[in-house]
Amino acid sequence: MNTIFGPINSRRFGSSLGIDLSPSIKQCNFDCLYCELAPMATVEHQTQIVDVQTIINELKPHLHDKIDVITLTANGEPTLYPHLNQLIDEIDSVKGSIQTLILTNSATLVDEKVFNTLLKIDQVKLSLDAVSNDIFKKIDRPHENITIEKIIEKVIAFSKIYKGKLFVEILFVYGLNDTKEEVNKLNDVLKQINVTRIDLGTIDRPPAYPVMGISYKELHDIALMFDNTLPIHIASRTHAEPNNSHYSDEDILNTLDKRPLTQDDIDLLFDNESKKRLQNLIKKGQILKIVAGNLDFFIPHANAQRKRTK
Repeated sequence: MNTIFGPINSRRFGSSLGIDLSPSIKQCNFDCLYCELAPMATVEHQTQIVDVQTIINELKPHLHDKIDVITLTANGEPTLYPHLNQLIDEIDSVKGSIQTLILTNSATLVDEKVFNTLLKIDQVKLSLDAVSNDIFKKIDRPHENITIEKIIEKVIAFSKIYKGKLFVEILFVYGLNDTKEEVNKLNDVLKQINVTRIDLGTIDRPPAYPVMGISYKELHDIALMFDNTLPIHIASRTHAEPNNSHYSDEDILNTLDKRPLTQDDIDLLFDNESKKRLQNLIKKGQILKIVAGNLDFFIPHANAQRKRTK
């Protein structure tokens, strides 16, 4: 089965050419409630393995200058691929200026070999859905002996020495990790991580189990609960309905001070008059645009230096 798919135009990562490191079967150390793949028992290691040369041979014909990232993913967890270190070296030898990106659930960072391999990748996106052990086990349903405490420890350590772009994604499930208590705990951990951007999302594809996501409005309310120095971005537009709310100049500045917004956020939240006020504030130099991990955010000029970026 072919390991290469795409390219896919990703709003967060640009033109992405995917490599599926488990193309024939789901092989994962989590069995997440929200997974788009069918439920399956968790595993500690891959048993069906594609050799490195096959992947490289399939990759080469698809490389061109319109590709922004080569994304390592899997029907499951890509860091379970046993030859990941060798594969990264081989990709680096042929990719030219294209960036490498891996999408991982973070659990294998406790493995020193995986930890050091991920340091070689240009962009890393880690998942961190919960920090309370009971909620982590309910949502992510990890393989035995995987603990959230060890994962958090290694995520923090990784962020302190990693030189590339680091993204953290939190996927909210209705009634589980969307409580004020859990968000506050997540906030305390995130403040210890050196991160390029934190993406907040929810269920936007049919899940493996009967769980529900939350609305855009609820995601926006949760975003406001995080420390305003964190580079928070609402990645999901599931059930996003325009609010068309009225914002005065002061309201706009206060809102952007608490939480920088993208143009997509503004289109959903602001009415037409408020959008005109925003443009006027930009012309006056009171609001500027910053870039965080390929996305543009609007922010008050007065606190531009306060926002954390990696």
